[in-house]
Amino acid sequence: METARLLLRKFTPTDAPALAAYRSDPEVSRYQSWESPVSMEEAERLAATFSAGDPRDPGWFQYAVERRDAPGLIGDVGVCRNEDGRQAELGFTFAPEFQGRGYATEAVARMVEYLLMEERLHRVSAACDGRNARSAKLLERVGFRREGHLVQSTWIKGEWTDDVLFGLLASEYRAARAGHGR
Repeated sequence: METARLLLRKFTPTDAPALAAYRSDPEVSRYQSWESPVSMEEAERLAATFSAGDPRDPGWFQYAVERRDAPGLIGDVGVCRNEDGRQAELGFTFAPEFQGRGYATEAVARMVEYLLMEERLHRVSAACDGRNARSAKLLERVGFRREGHLVQSTWIKGEWTDDVLFGLLASEYRAARAGHGR
C-alpha cells in the first residue's frame, strides 16, 4: 500500500533493529501496553510474528511503514479486524525522529481509506490514552469522531489511565470525501 511519501508493507527480519530502537524509547512507549526497553531478541520475535500474519484474518496485523525515498522502518500501523470482518480497530506507533512530519497522519489516513473504501468495512475505531493529545488530534484530523472518554479504565504501568474512544463509519467517510470533491 502506498501514499505520496510512504510504503505500508509486511514486516521483514531486517526491521528488527529499528523496531527495537523506537519501541525502546520511553516517550514512544509511554502510552503503549509494552514495557521498554524492547530487546533485540524481542524485536526479532515481533518482526517474525508480524510478518507471518495475514492482514485479512481476524485479530491484529501490524503494517511496517517506511518512506518511499529512503527505505527503512519509521513506524507501524496496527489493524485489528473483528471476527465478523465488518469492523476494525487501528493503532499506530512512530519513531521519534519521524514524528511531527505528517507521516503518521498520512499512514493512518491511507489505512482508513483502504479499510473503508477498498475493503468495504462498516466501521473503524481507535482508542488512545487520555493524556496522549497528539494521537487524539491525529485521529480527529483523519476524520474520526470522539465517541467516549472512559475515566481510569485501564491499569497500565502501575497506574489507572483514561481511554478516549474514537470511531468512523464508512458512510461518514464517504460523505466527507464527497464534500471535499474527492
